[in-house]
Amino acid sequence: MGPSGETDLSPPPSPRLLEELSQFFRLLSEPARLQLLCHLKQGPMDVASLIEATGFSQSHISRQLGQLQRAGLVGCRRDGVRLIYDAEDELVHDLCALVQTRLKQRLESQLRQLQAA
Repeated sequence: MGPSGETDLSPPPSPRLLEELSQFFRLLSEPARLQLLCHLKQGPMDVASLIEATGFSQSHISRQLGQLQRAGLVGCRRDGVRLIYDAEDELVHDLCALVQTRLKQRLESQLRQLQAA
């Protein structure tokens, strides 16, 4: 059933689409990439600022940002000698909000069950 209770009659995704979806979720399953995206959702940052905010090494941040950039989730622009990164895709924000809401609902339900026992 769909979110409003109706039955979803769309065909199942093709094997190629399933592979693309799987790659996208693998990209987001790395905590370091999620952390970088969360910082970039606050506003554009350069690598030095991301190092300070996360404690990650420059090479680790550069690798993770490269993957996020190839996936179209992060953009980059030059400001003099600095590269400024920015989160470009609202999809990640929407997905994170959806998952956080779902986790909160599930934990609240579990708490209610424990309190009723």
